[in-house]
Amino acid sequence: MKRRNFLWYSLLFIGSCTLANNSSNSNSNKLLGNAPKQLRFAVTDVSGLKELQRDYGAFRTALEDVLDIDIDFFPVENTIAAAPALQLGQVDIVFAGPSEYVILNARAKAVPFVAIKRSSYYPVIVVRADSGIKSLSQLKGKKIAMWKKGSTAGHVYPIKQLIDAGLNPKSDLQILFLEEKAVEALAKGIVDVCTLASTAYQRQLQKAGLSESAFSVIATGSNLPDDVFVASSQLAPAFIEQMQQLMLKHQDKLIQAILVSPANKKFKGSKMVTAVDADYNTIREVYKAIGQGDFIN
Repeated sequence: MKRRNFLWYSLLFIGSCTLANNSSNSNSNKLLGNAPKQLRFAVTDVSGLKELQRDYGAFRTALEDVLDIDIDFFPVENTIAAAPALQLGQVDIVFAGPSEYVILNARAKAVPFVAIKRSSYYPVIVVRADSGIKSLSQLKGKKIAMWKKGSTAGHVYPIKQLIDAGLNPKSDLQILFLEEKAVEALAKGIVDVCTLASTAYQRQLQKAGLSESAFSVIATGSNLPDDVFVASSQLAPAFIEQMQQLMLKHQDKLIQAILVSPANKKFKGSKMVTAVDADYNTIREVYKAIGQGDFIN
């Protein structure tokens, strides 16, 4: 009888240990204390709720699963709108490009915690192959198509390249912000030159059915800092660190979710890394070089 009781209690003990271990394993990916019940998420280069759902709906679902927290989209019109939204506590997490990040950090004390490192992320300045233009110094008096205001590879960094070549972007060129239509406008002769990220250039060639041989890259920039997830400084530091750890741990799942949208193919082959503020000092230097230092102070 005593032996049967001993075996029974032993089984109960083993079973309780198993349940405890399973419970511990199931919660190993969940956030600990200081976690809010809900997070509001914005993307600086995507405006409108419909566009956010289209381009980041799958990512939001994956992030909700990884963090075990409900996430709502918070549409912002531009990078300037994201800064006061962070300051006022209207948004908790923002996904931003390098130039947007330095603004958010300067104006709203945004905390960088996870960056997405692309395999190739640098600006290119392109002309038609038959234009006779071989260098940036020949662009004086020309029309140039840029991506959009504030774009790191399609505006901010190329402006510095033009200045370094001895040009005054305000008086020596006519700048048009054409985004997705930049390469096509160049092919049609609407503009003389365009500048954009290397990945966007290849994507635009394919989209418009254009041959790379019809164009000539007259300048390339150095590799740019990574796109970055930032958190509101109003969130607990311990919570931000927990988010960082979980996102890095489950980065394959999150990156695959980002790639669901064709608009995010630029992130193919990317990886998530710990974000480091000092990596963005080159962008701060660019802002100062183009006379916009006050913009990030």
